[in-house]
Amino acid sequence: APAMRVTVCALSGRSEHVELGAHESVGGLKRKIQMLAPEQMRLYHNGALLADEEASLEQVGLAEGSRVHMVAALRAGGFSPGGRGKGDGRGGGRGGAKGGGKGGKGGGKGKGGKGGKGGKGKGKGKGGKGGAKSVIIKPHRHAGVYIASGKEDVLVTRNLAVGDSVYGEKRISVEEGEGEAKTKVEYRVWNPFRSKLAAAILGGVDSIWMGPGSKVLYLGAASGTSVSHVSDLVGETGCVYAVEFSHRSGRDLINVAKKRTNIIPIIEDARHPQKYRMLVGMVDCIFADVAQPDQARIVALNAALFLKNEGHSVISIKANCIDSTAPAEHVFAKEVQKLQADQFKPLEQLTLEPYERDHAVVVSCYRADKSKKQKTSQ
Repeated sequence: APAMRVTVCALSGRSEHVELGAHESVGGLKRKIQMLAPEQMRLYHNGALLADEEASLEQVGLAEGSRVHMVAALRAGGFSPGGRGKGDGRGGGRGGAKGGGKGGKGGGKGKGGKGGKGGKGKGKGKGGKGGAKSVIIKPHRHAGVYIASGKEDVLVTRNLAVGDSVYGEKRISVEEGEGEAKTKVEYRVWNPFRSKLAAAILGGVDSIWMGPGSKVLYLGAASGTSVSHVSDLVGETGCVYAVEFSHRSGRDLINVAKKRTNIIPIIEDARHPQKYRMLVGMVDCIFADVAQPDQARIVALNAALFLKNEGHSVISIKANCIDSTAPAEHVFAKEVQKLQADQFKPLEQLTLEPYERDHAVVVSCYRADKSKKQKTSQ
């Protein structure tokens, strides 16, 4: 069989090209990947786990130019599609001293002495992400995002509200600096199964167009899970205008914003941006995750009021919410055409496998200056 080239995308955003024959097995592909030991990796293609190591690459649907996502085989405390990691150490140790009384005079029955109190269990449940001593924090190529390297690499952001977890995520404290200048810095693990933006970063998106000091309009903020990480990312000099229509989710969002001064929660319908035009200034980037059939129109209405010229939009598209009868690829292409009609120039499109099924992120430039050539990629 002719040789073919497969691109392997890793958690950290790195990618590796592997050349091998179509008749070779999934196990053979794993052995050719340099980034991890074969037994420590899981491979996904089009959202499906390549579990059968004996299956040939043709059988699992791989062809020339296919893209495979590599995730570290997860131990205790790793991510599962359900969400959070669990610790695996357990406390224990019960006492069991038995008392034994002597029979009284005259044939009375002896009463048993009281049992000794159980000894206190000393074992403590082990944290899901291991001790901070073994963790090294490295900056990601996207400013404001970091990678924590321990037993496995995880995406993290520097916690703006130290000591606070928003959705039960793990926190990692690391000492930075040297000598007397040493300070403790806290980072929060960013779960790609619960955040489309994290999934896009791990999928290898070229640029998220937000960083320290950026002003971001976040449409579809929900309970503030992803918004809290964007808040970390833009820092104290940045600002996140978080729009959410649901009052139930809005209550949670407001509670998150109470501890993070750079989040401005707006409980309003994103279809009517004129209702909150007095609250929002011009922004550098719009992130949208509204999962509505008219999502492109919602983004265009907000961009017309708030997005600066040559600003950028990052839109998460859920194919089923727009047209559940058409193939996902057709839905994505149609949404891109709608954006082009509204003065957006698409720069990049990528799917969110293995973290989300039938989702794509489209990155665009708004009212781009045609005299400047922008890099485009598909």
